[in-house]
Amino acid sequence: MATSLKLNIPTVAPRGSPAFAQALKACCAITAFQADQVQFCKSTDAAVSLEAPKEGVTIVDINAIVRYLARVGGVGFKAERAPDDAWIEWEELVLRPRISELSTVLDLAEQLLVKSGITAAAISPAQIILFSTLYDSTAGASPSILDKHPQLKTWFRKTLDSEWAIEGIQKAAAMTTVAPTDNSSAKAVKGAAGTAPKVEKKPVVVGTVADRKLGDGIEMKVYKDGEKILPVPGQRNVLITSALPYVNNVPHLGNIIGSVLSADVYSRYCKARNYNCLYVCGTDEYGTATETKALEEKVTPRELCDKYNALHQAVYKWFNIGFDHFGRTTTAEQTEIAQDIFLKLHKNGYLSEDSITQLYCEQHDGFLADRYVEGTCPKCNYDDARGDQCDKCGTLLDPMELIKPRCKLDNATPVVRPTKHIYLELGKLQPQEEAWFNKSVVEGAWARNGKMITESWLKEGLQKRAITRDLSWGTPLPKEGFEDYQKKVLYVWFDACIGYVSITATYTPEWEKWWKDPENVRLYQFMGKDNVPFHSVIFPSSQLGTGDKWTMVHHISTTEYLQYEGGKFSKSRNVGVFGNNAEDTGVPADVWRFYLLASRPETGDTQFIWRDFIYKNNSELLARFGNFVNRLVKFAIAKYEGLVPDYTTAGNDPSFDSFKADINKLLKEYVEELETVHIRAGTELLMQVAQRGNQFLQDNKLDNATFAAEPAKTAAVVGLGLNLIYLLSALSYPYMPATAESIARQLNAPLRNIPDTWELDLKVGHRIGAAEYLFSMIDMKKEGEWQQKYGGDKKVEEALKQEEKKKKADKKAKRKEAAKKGGDGGAAAAAGPSNVVAN
Repeated sequence: MATSLKLNIPTVAPRGSPAFAQALKACCAITAFQADQVQFCKSTDAAVSLEAPKEGVTIVDINAIVRYLARVGGVGFKAERAPDDAWIEWEELVLRPRISELSTVLDLAEQLLVKSGITAAAISPAQIILFSTLYDSTAGASPSILDKHPQLKTWFRKTLDSEWAIEGIQKAAAMTTVAPTDNSSAKAVKGAAGTAPKVEKKPVVVGTVADRKLGDGIEMKVYKDGEKILPVPGQRNVLITSALPYVNNVPHLGNIIGSVLSADVYSRYCKARNYNCLYVCGTDEYGTATETKALEEKVTPRELCDKYNALHQAVYKWFNIGFDHFGRTTTAEQTEIAQDIFLKLHKNGYLSEDSITQLYCEQHDGFLADRYVEGTCPKCNYDDARGDQCDKCGTLLDPMELIKPRCKLDNATPVVRPTKHIYLELGKLQPQEEAWFNKSVVEGAWARNGKMITESWLKEGLQKRAITRDLSWGTPLPKEGFEDYQKKVLYVWFDACIGYVSITATYTPEWEKWWKDPENVRLYQFMGKDNVPFHSVIFPSSQLGTGDKWTMVHHISTTEYLQYEGGKFSKSRNVGVFGNNAEDTGVPADVWRFYLLASRPETGDTQFIWRDFIYKNNSELLARFGNFVNRLVKFAIAKYEGLVPDYTTAGNDPSFDSFKADINKLLKEYVEELETVHIRAGTELLMQVAQRGNQFLQDNKLDNATFAAEPAKTAAVVGLGLNLIYLLSALSYPYMPATAESIARQLNAPLRNIPDTWELDLKVGHRIGAAEYLFSMIDMKKEGEWQQKYGGDKKVEEALKQEEKKKKADKKAKRKEAAKKGGDGGAAAAAGPSNVVAN
């Protein structure tokens, strides 16, 4: 059931205060009547209130709140109202006003209890209201206060031992200033200063491996430490890559969802299906951006790469990204494999040499690589476009295309000078590239945006593109035959995709079994949309041009942009959550994973919104998923001593067949969506399975009364429910691996593979483990706190804006000054020649 009610509980509510009594009444009612649609919120108000937005009301009378929860809860309370109303009226008019005269009030309570015939076994609003008031009134009272009222004491102690009372006290204590207490009735009854006799409580027996009774062939294959994953002929072999993150920055949430997290979900899905799967990634360490960042930090490029590679690994480890191998591109394997591809392309006539003109900075005496040039974008007139790409409109650029170019290092206006570069003749490779693309895009069911971007490139016609750069930090060219190019390196986007291959080679010397076996291996690649052309055109064309039998991309999964609270992530302006900030919030990684994946920008840009983040945790993960699991596990431990009850004796109930059919339908849809890499849809189906489980418990009224009246039916409901939880652990594993592992521990079972059909894998007599809480409530006040912390420091933002404004004005003044001096070179550079170094 979706969360539709909001319960506001005062945080300052010490035991013995009216506020705590109110909190206890509400929490007990929620537990007893299974009002799972309630969202708990801490409040600074003096009293408890319940907001019902759909009905447009806020209830402030606590007894009215209890009655309301009895009506809307999952138990379906249908007791006669007259006696219940009489009790509630007595509590309101007699008990509460005279609570200071405790002894006299308890005399009256016992007399009424005997007359009414109310028992601890029958749950009603009156019982909850009376119990909560009496429980709170014993704070600070003598432990023997109830001894003079034996019948009242017996009723009170039996009620106190009920599940709803124990959980209600826990919830009220957790939401207020009262510390959580032991759940035993003796400790719960005692006053704040009193003591109580010890009560022997039967220990919970936790299941072990020896206590397992499970179905056959259900385990997920888990590789041992050090075991290398290699393709196996005849099996489904899946090779997965995520776009190599630039080493010179801290990834923000958009970077994480755009590649590594999305790829991790699919990798975990494949492993949960027991496919033979390898997931590789690593930091992209060569190129101008690294050189520039190293200059800024006054370190060598190698030192910079070591620093940020470690930082990236730490971020991904916290997010529980399950790489099989995380490497880097600055390796001997990268040089060897990139040069081999380069030489084969040269041998096969797909490389050419051209003497061209390029921007040259006379101020520091050097040719300017793409990232060292800034200027005005010729497409959208953005004034700070980079030499390789405009950040505003996304157009890929050549430095020579920029209007009024300038050197990023010293703001000097560059001049044009001749230089030689080597080009990849993509035009010659277009027929092969186009034939391969037309086949792969259909067989691999590419994401729509990846398909459209590639089609656009092919429609325009592929042009030759320079694959060398005037840099020192990059993959060197072969020495023999290329003596004139020893001060140049391979262009990072020619050899960056080769990084996937070299990283695999650092993982295993048998890397060719993955990368040169297209008949037995399917390659899935994950990236943001701006990286598509390099993966769908440049890298595949390079592979085809070698003439080797390469494993080529089968499916490209791309994302649009994740925005932050209506704007863009910005490290300099302190806007947005970056990878190393998420842990600081105290919210577990699984909650972050689920929210990001449920918001994955698959068909358009999406927004990270703090309010939505908190809602997803409280209303979906906690209320719908976590409470379902916790309720069943606790019920099984309390009523069946942790053993899976005999669910076969009531198997002829037609509603059970309908329930199984519904789950199998959802399971089939889940598998179909994940097979086609529709990751966001998987989160929706996962929650639908949990919701169907909640509905099943509500339809069959899983509570103490049903347990006593219909034992066979209750056993069947619990048995089916526990087995559904086991299925949920498998379905949640790709998205929330820690949650899946917790459920498996609670059920005393191994991680389950994702099946085609739901089976009852936990057999009768299987002993489960101990209960664990999967999720916890996030206070809505955190929204404002986190917005203030991560939403952008306004003073810093304004200062940066003013600084940028001044910088632009200074640059404009310098350009005017240069123009006055008659700088023909600047004019020539602005105009640009026709023969340029392509990006």
